[in-house]
Amino acid sequence: MSLVLDPAAQDLLFREAHTANTFTDEPVTEEQVQAIYDLVKYGPTAFNQTPLRIVLVRSAEARERLVPHMSEGNQAKTATAPLVAILAADNEFHEELPTLFPAFPQAKDLFFAERAARESAAGMNAALQAAYFIIGVRAAGLAAGPMTGFDFAGVQKEFLDDDHTPLMVVNIGRPGEGASYPRSPRLDFDHVVTTV
Repeated sequence: MSLVLDPAAQDLLFREAHTANTFTDEPVTEEQVQAIYDLVKYGPTAFNQTPLRIVLVRSAEARERLVPHMSEGNQAKTATAPLVAILAADNEFHEELPTLFPAFPQAKDLFFAERAARESAAGMNAALQAAYFIIGVRAAGLAAGPMTGFDFAGVQKEFLDDDHTPLMVVNIGRPGEGASYPRSPRLDFDHVVTTV
């Protein structure tokens, strides 16, 4: 085996992990979310731009505002998950670049002065961070149920502003009974990787 990571950790993060559709009622604590963020914040992004922003939906009132924007098949699980996170891209991330990328502070104006460039970079790099976030949830011994089946404009209007673009909604908790479907097939190495 060529991997250094312990096989049990590999299973926890990838091989045995599944998207969860049901959860127990065990709460997800603020400390757990902080620990997840404190781990995944080290994942790389271009220019260290770190454009991901997270809205934690905890209150019953906020949940009632969110659920109607979810696709029909995602409403019940979003209504009952212990914690729901809205993951969004901050299209004004460049304002933080002088602090986040001190080796090249002029990157803020040189590469990201135009809104279109920021939106493109924010979308791609926040998506990377969203993937790190899901792995971090798994590292905490929890399950994630990421979803893109929702009214993006409605969620943006209800929870964000024009400078933040929603990427996905993630239900978080300990998996409940019948939480996941059987593992779907994956592509083989030779199907995906080409050596030139």
